[in-house]
Amino acid sequence: MPATILVVEDEGDIAILLRYNLESEGFRVVTAETGEEAQRALQEKLPDLILLDWMLPEISGIELCRRWRAREETARIPIIMLTARGEEEERVRGLATGADDYVVKPFSVPELTARIHALLRRANPNLVTAALKVGDLELDRTTHRVRRATRDVHLGPTEYRLLEYLMRHPGRVYSREQLLDGVWGNDVYVDERTVDVHIGRLRRAINRGRDTDPIRTVRGAGYAFDERFAANQPVAVK
Repeated sequence: MPATILVVEDEGDIAILLRYNLESEGFRVVTAETGEEAQRALQEKLPDLILLDWMLPEISGIELCRRWRAREETARIPIIMLTARGEEEERVRGLATGADDYVVKPFSVPELTARIHALLRRANPNLVTAALKVGDLELDRTTHRVRRATRDVHLGPTEYRLLEYLMRHPGRVYSREQLLDGVWGNDVYVDERTVDVHIGRLRRAINRGRDTDPIRTVRGAGYAFDERFAANQPVAVK
């Protein structure tokens, strides 16, 4: 799945510009005009990166950054501050509050996207690598091919997206609702039990004979890609 970027920007023209260019780069974009809207967006789904305007109505970007860094669930999300304040003292203040980078308006869109890619590579390489490999299971994002040991695994498009989503964070348990939002999208209505059907199809496709099942069912919680399936986390395949 593409990386999700939350754009917190109250200037409509800039928000439109950012959405258009980031979606052209293949990112999924969620926008918010105020701190309150941004908080609601975070409660619905945590993004992979936040673009945060300094000067927002009611709650400033600096205050939002401080609050998010103090919360465990948002403490490690990369944050890029967007601001018209170019003085060294202001840049230092933004970085000291917890921002990972600082971009002054008016900004170069190619430079901003390059900074986004750089931060995502450091924070979560699996969002930008071409392939994921865990144990004997390999998923190639470029060709959309999946292999287990020496055999090709044939998956439907939904099962492929589901496997990719789970492989990105081995050990992390996702509820059915989270999987629906992440794999199907939050603008599509699908019954939660549909997840069980596709998990079953995925298991039948990737497991043969005495193969170890890498997908773990967590009763009352959801599903996870079992972190014990391989000693190492997913790595880029050369």
